[in-house]
Amino acid sequence: MSLKQRITSTHYRWVVLSTIFIGYVICMADRSNIGAVLPMIRNEFEISNTAAGAISSFFFLGYAISQIPAGLVIGKKGTRTIVSVAILGFSIVTFLMGHATGAVMLLVLRLMLGLLEGPTPVGMTSTINSWFPLKEKGTATGVYIASTQVAPILAPIVAVFIANAFGWRHVFIWFSVPGFILALVFFLVIRSKPSESRHVNEAELKHITGDDANSASAVQDFGDMGLLDRIIRLKSGEPLKKNMEVLKSWQIWVITFAYFCMNNVLYGMITWIPDYLQSARGYNVIAMGWMSATPYIGGFVGALLGGVISDRVFRGRRKPTMLITALMTAIMMALLLVTPDNTALIALVLVLAGFFLNIGWSSFTSIAMNMTTNETYPFTISIINSGGNLGGFFSPIIVGAILDVTGNYTMAFSYFVIILIVAFVLLLTLNEFRPAVEKSGTKKAERVEAAPAAA
Repeated sequence: MSLKQRITSTHYRWVVLSTIFIGYVICMADRSNIGAVLPMIRNEFEISNTAAGAISSFFFLGYAISQIPAGLVIGKKGTRTIVSVAILGFSIVTFLMGHATGAVMLLVLRLMLGLLEGPTPVGMTSTINSWFPLKEKGTATGVYIASTQVAPILAPIVAVFIANAFGWRHVFIWFSVPGFILALVFFLVIRSKPSESRHVNEAELKHITGDDANSASAVQDFGDMGLLDRIIRLKSGEPLKKNMEVLKSWQIWVITFAYFCMNNVLYGMITWIPDYLQSARGYNVIAMGWMSATPYIGGFVGALLGGVISDRVFRGRRKPTMLITALMTAIMMALLLVTPDNTALIALVLVLAGFFLNIGWSSFTSIAMNMTTNETYPFTISIINSGGNLGGFFSPIIVGAILDVTGNYTMAFSYFVIILIVAFVLLLTLNEFRPAVEKSGTKKAERVEAAPAAA
C-alpha cells in the first residue's frame, strides 16, 4: 500500500466500535439498575432475599435461553437488523418495568428483558470479529468489555437519585429512553460486514481482512514465549468450521464453564453489593450509591488494559489474562471478607476486585475468535454467553438463599471465592490456539505456524 493510500485510509471501524461501546453501556444500565433499587422493591412488596434475588436472576435465564437461537440467526442473517430490533424490544420492556404492580409481574418482565437483550452481545461481538484485524481484536474486545463497567459505575448513582426524587418505578421509565434512540442509531451506523458499508474504503477493508501485506496488524505474530506457552498449552490446529464441531469441542465447553463461574461473581456483585454495603457495612442510601460504583471503576480500567495487555504483552494470547482474572479476583473477594470498617480500605479492595475481575474478561470473548471462522463464531459465542450467563441466573438466588439461611454476608460471599477457584482450575486445562489467518474475506483456512506447537 502506498503512503497516499495509508493517509487516505478510512477508520470507520472505530466509529462502529464507539457505537457498540455506547450501545452496550445502555444495555448494561437496563439490566444493572435493579441492584440499586432492590432494597426498595423488597420493602414495598415484602419479599424475602431469595425472592429479591430471583427478580434479578430471571433476567439471566431469559438471556441464556435466547443466546443460541440468536447466534444461529445472526450467523446467517447478520447483525444490523436483528440487534436494532432487540434493542427496541428490551427498551419497551424496561419502560413497562416502571409500571409493575407486584413482584411476580416484575419477575416476568425481567425474564422478557433477558430474552430480548440476548441477541445484543452476540451481535456486537460478532460485529467486532468481522470489523477488526487479528492484532486489534483483543483491544477492540477490551473496549467493548469496558463498556460493561461504565453502566454499573453510573447506574447506582443515577438510579438512587431518581428513586429518592420520584420513586423506584421512575428509574426504569427514564432508563428506557436512551434505548429507543440507540435502536435507530445502531441501524443507521452499523453494517454486518465492513464490505457492506459505504464509509469503508478499499485501504481500510484490506487492513481489516489482512490483505494489506505492509500493515503491522495484518498478521498475528505469536512467536515463541517459552515457558508461558507451555503453561497455557499453546497449540496449532484447524479452526472449527462447522457448528457441530463447535458443539463437540471440549475447549469451547471449558471456556463456557469458566465463564459461568465468572458471571456468578460479576452479577452476584451487581445484585448484592448495594445491599451488602447497607446491611453489613452500615452505609446510608446515598453513600451506598457512590461506594457501589467502586468495583466498576476498577473494572473499567481493567477491561481497557486487559485487551491491550493480551494483544501486546502476550502477543494475542488470551489464556494468561483469564488465569490472572480468576486467581486474583478470588484473593480480592477473600480480602473483602476480612477488611475492617474503613471506607478507604473497603473502596480499595472493591476497586481491585473489579480491576482483576475484568482484566481478563475480554479474553473469554476473544479467545474463541482464534478457534473459529467468521461463520461459526456467532454460534460459538452464543454457547459461551448462554452457558456463562446462567451463572448470572443462579448467583443472585444462591446468595439470597445463603443470606436467608445464615443472615451472614461472610458465608454468602465465600461462595464467590469458591466459584473463582473452580474457574481457575478449569482454565488450567484449556488449550490456547494460534489464531487463524483471514484470507481476503474468506473463511479462516489455516493457523499461523510462527513457532512449534507446545505440548
